Amino acid sequence: MADYYALLGLPRDASDDDLKKAYRKLAMQYHPDRNSGSHESEEKFKEITEAYDVLRDPNKRALYDRYGEAGLKRGAGAAGFHHVDLSEALGIFMRDFGLGDLFGGGSPTGGPVTGADLRVPMPLTFAEAATGVERALSVKLLDQCDKCAGSGAEPGTQVRRCATCGGRGEVQRAQRSFFGQFVSVAPCPTCAGRGQVIETPCKRCKGDGRVRAERTFTVQVPAGVSTGQYLVLRGMGNMGPLGGPRGDIAVMFEVADDPRFERDGAELFTEVLVTYPQLVLGGDIAVPHVSGSLSLRLPAGTQSGQVFTLRGRGLPRVNASGSGDLHVRVQLWTPSSSNAEQKKAIEALRAVESPPPASRPKDLWSWLKDSLGA
Repeated sequence: MADYYALLGLPRDASDDDLKKAYRKLAMQYHPDRNSGSHESEEKFKEITEAYDVLRDPNKRALYDRYGEAGLKRGAGAAGFHHVDLSEALGIFMRDFGLGDLFGGGSPTGGPVTGADLRVPMPLTFAEAATGVERALSVKLLDQCDKCAGSGAEPGTQVRRCATCGGRGEVQRAQRSFFGQFVSVAPCPTCAGRGQVIETPCKRCKGDGRVRAERTFTVQVPAGVSTGQYLVLRGMGNMGPLGGPRGDIAVMFEVADDPRFERDGAELFTEVLVTYPQLVLGGDIAVPHVSGSLSLRLPAGTQSGQVFTLRGRGLPRVNASGSGDLHVRVQLWTPSSSNAEQKKAIEALRAVESPPPASRPKDLWSWLKDSLGA
């Protein structure tokens, strides 16, 4: 089984932009039309396109990252997962980049143009990010004109095929030079590359087929997300001109801090103040947690600064099973004042207690803080 990341020359944490750039570069290199129908190039083109098609989809990518190709087969349901053939690979390439005619073949360029993608921020509280939440998202975008149904033409009028380019959306010009004949391809000046001419533009959308609108979507925020992570709503962005397909919406998560915790991915770190008797004699203490509080039993003779780890009590891991840990540092609290009875008890303790050691090793909490760069 091929490694999809290795095929594209990418690390496993590559962003969507890195993925798209890497695929485009390799697809241009191995496209069959650029390699005179070479079988080796065709196979390579299919492999990198399959890798791109899996990794560009968040759900498929999560399954692949966790289980490899076996996860894709399970996740595909009864239909099963199959490797892409050449026609599918060419379709994916042209759909995402619209570059088929750069190689002298493929379908006409005068087809529908995909609408622009959108990036929409979504603020979340720490608790919402920890548990996951369903949120309504209102987005201002370009939607289909309801008067002309996206055609761009005034109702009752016709849209005709461009006579200059024959509906291809491009024109070719041949030039001769000392080195021979060169053919250049450019967008059709008559139809601006659309392949169609609107004689009577729609008065509402001015012939674009789109109008500004506001739509509301329901977004299921996964548990454990952090600031900088995002969720892609495919095919829900701006409508393309003249009835073209919609682009995507990238929902960018912005998670507020919780002053009780420090966070490193799914790991949580907190500090609890305790009294001297609790450290010496032990006992149960309350520990803050995202969903309320937890009980932690201190053993007798606990040192101030000691760290306890509560397994699985951190945040859920996004696109993976299980949760991180909650690390609790207990710190001795010294009161700023005391009454006569307290002073008497402390004086009695001082008379009988043993002297402390000269030093102690660096505690675990400091090591954890250093590892986080704090």
